[in-house]
Amino acid sequence: MMEELISCIAKELVTQPEAVTVTKIQKADLEVYRLHVAPDDMGKVIGKQGKIARALRLVVKAVRADVKVAVDIV
Repeated sequence: MMEELISCIAKELVTQPEAVTVTKIQKADLEVYRLHVAPDDMGKVIGKQGKIARALRLVVKAVRADVKVAVDIV
């Protein structure tokens, strides 16, 4: 479910939505979601001064308040 949410948000931001993938990695008590986008779209997902990336992380943390989560943009 969380992978779909992150993917849906990211696909609306980028110019190459077919290149967006999200993978989940479980590390002890932490869930890490890795967002992969095309190299040309990195700036669009990160945003000026990282504002979009922070907002995306905030949404994910709000949805999964019961678990520690992290979003990595690679």
